[in-house]
Amino acid sequence: MPSLSIGIVGLPNVGKSTLFKTLTKKPVLIANYPFATIDPNVGVVLVPDERVDKLAELSKSKKKIYAVVDFVDIAGLVKGAATGEGLGNKFLSHIREVDAVLYVLRAFKKADIVNTQNVVDPLKEKEILDVELILKDLETINKRIDSLAGDVRQNKKEAVKEDATLRKAKDFLSAEKVLVDQEFTDDEKVILNGFQLLTFKPRLFLLNGKDEEVDSAVLETFKKNNWQYLIIDVATEFEAEGLSREERKELGLPIDSETDILIKKSYELLNLITFLTTGEDETRAWTIKKGDTAPLAGAAIHSDFQTKFVKAEVIFWEELLTLATYAKARELGKIRTEGKEYVVKDGDVIEFKHG
Repeated sequence: MPSLSIGIVGLPNVGKSTLFKTLTKKPVLIANYPFATIDPNVGVVLVPDERVDKLAELSKSKKKIYAVVDFVDIAGLVKGAATGEGLGNKFLSHIREVDAVLYVLRAFKKADIVNTQNVVDPLKEKEILDVELILKDLETINKRIDSLAGDVRQNKKEAVKEDATLRKAKDFLSAEKVLVDQEFTDDEKVILNGFQLLTFKPRLFLLNGKDEEVDSAVLETFKKNNWQYLIIDVATEFEAEGLSREERKELGLPIDSETDILIKKSYELLNLITFLTTGEDETRAWTIKKGDTAPLAGAAIHSDFQTKFVKAEVIFWEELLTLATYAKARELGKIRTEGKEYVVKDGDVIEFKHG
């Protein structure tokens, strides 16, 4: 079952730790000075899902289990981090393991929060972060190219292929281009995926501030480059954490918490979907890759469901709610029997049959 993990990066004092605390309700040190975060904080966040709530009610489930996302908060990076500036290099290694990187960029104009830059400029901050991640990737690639040299001289087929891919990636990085925006063949992607390169991971940009604080020219640049972004006023969300939808409405805040929207957007970014299982014991959300077939989805629950797969009984969650009971759904022939080739849809409620 893919566990989803996202690394939060940003310059010092841009709101990363506040965002992390808002997301995870974990007490972390929020201090108004650079390098307040020294160890990477990992927080496990539940993915809000009304489908779980409604199906649990329908099935009178004893427990509800939501999908989760791990957020990893990295210490504030500064220019030169890849070469050891600030707390540098060791922090960049903390995000090797994550599936995606969330850039937190300062858009708020609050003068009382120390700014390590002279001006509020999200694009400049993005550029500094990109360069640090690029330098770290160059270091990884150069090491590997050096260690392949002997096999390449002996003309070993796999080594030659890997070397060519790495050199292609190196050329992009040397031109200060992040790898995720470049074209690679499927074979090249497989090779690059083996190195957990920081700039090869999908990225989401969070502009921290109020909508009106974000310059329209900045937004144009994001849209033109097709960079996925969200504008979130992290400080307001931090203060509003724990309010009900009704209370949010009364205070003139968006009904859905913006951090919930961030989590949902992360799912889209990584091409993940959720299917559900429900019964008296539990109602549960399971995370799989978009495009997974029924046996692969079954493996999220237990490997037997994949290896000994017989069939899947499937109904869309809303249809089940409308019909009110499984028995009624069966009686009306609304539960479909699907085989090995069936591609699971987001929101399917599934019962697996295995031998």
